[in-house]
Amino acid sequence: MTGGPARGTGLRAEGVSRTAGGALVLDGVTLAPRPGVLTGLIGPNGSGKSTLLRVLAGVLGPEAGVVTLDGEPLAAVPRRALARRVAVVEQHAATQVDLTVADAVRLGRVPHRRAWALSTAADEAAVRSALARTGLADRAHRAWRTLSGGERQRVQIARALAQEPRELLLDEPTNHLDIQHQLDLLALVADLRLTCVMALHDLNLAAMYCDHLVVLREGRVVVAGPAAEVLTEGLIAEVYGVRAAVTRPGPEGRPYIRFLGTRGGRG
Repeated sequence: MTGGPARGTGLRAEGVSRTAGGALVLDGVTLAPRPGVLTGLIGPNGSGKSTLLRVLAGVLGPEAGVVTLDGEPLAAVPRRALARRVAVVEQHAATQVDLTVADAVRLGRVPHRRAWALSTAADEAAVRSALARTGLADRAHRAWRTLSGGERQRVQIARALAQEPRELLLDEPTNHLDIQHQLDLLALVADLRLTCVMALHDLNLAAMYCDHLVVLREGRVVVAGPAAEVLTEGLIAEVYGVRAAVTRPGPEGRPYIRFLGTRGGRG
């Protein structure tokens, strides 16, 4: 990726490969998210987006290449230190425990506390800040199970913010949400100004909210750069196998994509 941070700073994957069931899922991927920038991972199903996020989070280890955090191999970073630094938001959350919203957000403070220790004033301040930033302060005492899907995703982000991370990884956070909640959630993420890497399916949402895009196909990086440069009609035809018209109607020149049909099919 051009314009990335200096080598050895932040979260970085270099030449990362990973297999699953004998198939190559990631093939020599290099990724260096820029500080304070929202980087979008896009590509067809099976292109390796979720696997790459899990490798960046340290949930999966690379079979070749290395992931580093400030130049140190991720495998050598203590788990608690990693959890203080990198937060993860999954596609959806589920729990059988009857938690309040505030209790769910407090889970983000676990990496900052010793086992069985009570919450400190700093913990509670971080929780209040996370609730306020995600617009959930008035729902702090609501039961988590009573929330809508969009509200639950906001709680997930609030829990991640309570960790006070510098890097935030999100795997399809808008899945199963209606368009209003998708827009609200992505606007929230874009305004965080953390170093974010987010997997998305919707190309127009990626174009609207992501500062930088990385396109994956069959586990490899096809191209990376600003949305206005990456999302071209040729790229969409090559990677997704569909015909599209790309315009740039807004003042920032961000692309808007109108899909015309599959290659060889009628639009």
